[in-house]
Amino acid sequence: MKAESDDRIHIEQLKIVARVGVSKRERARSQRLALSITIWTRFQVDDLDDDVTKAVDYSELCQEAKKFAQGRVDKLIETLADAIAEHLLCKFAIRKITVELRKFVLKRAAYVSVTVTRRASVT
Repeated sequence: MKAESDDRIHIEQLKIVARVGVSKRERARSQRLALSITIWTRFQVDDLDDDVTKAVDYSELCQEAKKFAQGRVDKLIETLADAIAEHLLCKFAIRKITVELRKFVLKRAAYVSVTVTRRASVT
């Protein structure tokens, strides 16, 4: 039996829009966010054998994350980040995911972010 690999795919600062904020006014319209995603796939890199059918389509993963976020209204970026992570775990052949969600709302800071890591349940 092979040891679990630390091979991963990373997507840095995918531009998305979502309605997220504590106040009703902030949630009234979409705002720009940045989403970074790291995934650990079910297949290790050396098991792929250059076969795209075994790989996670990271372009499709990005589109799914954007579409999912656009369809939600949340008060907390923590809630949205967690929901994105759980949704992508269920939708793709991923065993572990880390999601960092950045929001650009503080005048004297580049951004505020939350990072969550989730694992697929063992079946």
